[in-house]
Amino acid sequence: MRIGALAKALGTTPESVRFYERRGLLPGPSRKASGYRDYGPAEADRLRLLLGLRQLDLPLDEAARLATLCADGHCKEVSDDLRRSLPAQRSEVRRRIAELRHLEARLTDLERNLTAGAEPRPLISGRTDDSDGSPSTASRAVVTLKKRRHAETNS
Repeated sequence: MRIGALAKALGTTPESVRFYERRGLLPGPSRKASGYRDYGPAEADRLRLLLGLRQLDLPLDEAARLATLCADGHCKEVSDDLRRSLPAQRSEVRRRIAELRHLEARLTDLERNLTAGAEPRPLISGRTDDSDGSPSTASRAVVTLKKRRHAETNS
């Protein structure tokens, strides 16, 4: 199947398929006489697994390692690895949710203060909330979200 059909079948874009190929995470498919890529079931299965692992927010390198293991016939090991890593992954998700809730509360406060006519500058200054002087959890959450969005648009 051609790249557009593969991408559509897996709910992604041809650009994403090419990204995985360039990174060496998806072996280059055979080519038709016309030069078009010709993806088979093995490539589709591997890409489906890669995309699924990325949707679980696994780092790209870890998703690639697990997809390679499975493609090499070690899917049981992949299942075992995933089962062992899930508690830590859930813990990380809970931590990020807490950061986002804190950020949401700060945004709500800012909106309320701005609606009441407060000047924005002191409300969104570079002040820190953490006792050690480090950037606040909400500030870190914003930076993390911006980095994640940037990474997602480039993957």
